[in-house]
Amino acid sequence: MKTVSEKIREDLLEMQDLPFRDFQAKLMPNVEKKRVIGVRTPDIRKYAGKAAKDPDIGDFLNDLPHYYFEENNVHAFVIEKIKDYETCMKEVENFLPYIDNWATCDMFSPKVFGKHKKELLEAVRRWIASGKTYTVRYGIGMLMRFFLDEDFQPEYLDIVAGVRSEEYYVNMMIAWYFATALAKQYEASVPYLEKQYLDNWTHNKAIQKACESRRINKEQKEYLRSLKVKKNSKGE
Repeated sequence: MKTVSEKIREDLLEMQDLPFRDFQAKLMPNVEKKRVIGVRTPDIRKYAGKAAKDPDIGDFLNDLPHYYFEENNVHAFVIEKIKDYETCMKEVENFLPYIDNWATCDMFSPKVFGKHKKELLEAVRRWIASGKTYTVRYGIGMLMRFFLDEDFQPEYLDIVAGVRSEEYYVNMMIAWYFATALAKQYEASVPYLEKQYLDNWTHNKAIQKACESRRINKEQKEYLRSLKVKKNSKGE
């Protein structure tokens, strides 16, 4: 009899789309192409919804590390379905060390997190301080998703501005965070660019992404462009 992990792998391989695999692999240069099956994200999400109902799904969640990119994504979407906060957080904590790419990292955001902001914030602080690329990225992503609206506090900007990393995928998330913060909390966020709290590359990338946003008006974009650093430390 097949294990739940074997069945999930077999099902994913049956959904393979080779041209899409080739496209997907190019977006993740740090993931070996042979570890990408080629299954579109909506199909994985739909499949994970069914897999989450399997009484033995816990065996799959414990069967780490997974080999295929898509197995990780099924794992992420199954976690999203967990309704109990403590159980969900336990599974997130178990999974984070095995995330090895930006796509898996960014694709799951459990709804139950929104009902436990205080506890989530403690985890977010811990993740961002971890020094582990995708754990840091995930922590900043959760701070961006859950704490830039009614639960925003200016001190959260300090948490992200204080991150220093040589990792591209960390710095891109910092830029994305500040671009989103500028769209949602402009007055609180713009001083971080005026005073150049970020490293030069991340500073300029945040401005670039902010200027691509429809939520930032023309005058704000013109001002932000004036804050760009002409020479940056990473040669881009």
